[in-house]
Amino acid sequence: QVHLVESGGGLVQAGGSLKLSCAGSGSIFRCNLMDWYRQVPGKQRESVAAIFSDGSTNYGDSVKGRFTISRDNAKNTVYLQMNSLKPDDTAVYYCHCRDGVYRRDYWGQGTQVTVSS
Repeated sequence: QVHLVESGGGLVQAGGSLKLSCAGSGSIFRCNLMDWYRQVPGKQRESVAAIFSDGSTNYGDSVKGRFTISRDNAKNTVYLQMNSLKPDDTAVYYCHCRDGVYRRDYWGQGTQVTVSS
């Protein structure tokens, strides 16, 4: 089992920054992919940023150059640094783990990010 807890969301003005954290516990070492998704009511969950076990990263087109994903294996934590935030970034942000051993997906409970104009 993998348990994920997000934190760091909140209210920020456009142009500001936030840093989200996703603290993992349990068999976190099995997560060969960890990523952040976001969702607004009425829309599909959108992939924001991903980091693989080899350290390589991918970003959604809408956040490239503004968001940075990183991973601290010693702390079992994944971060999402969000800069130059826009009102369109307003969403609930979810942390996700892809268990490469048992091919299961784990999700955190989400953290709300609201960007005011």
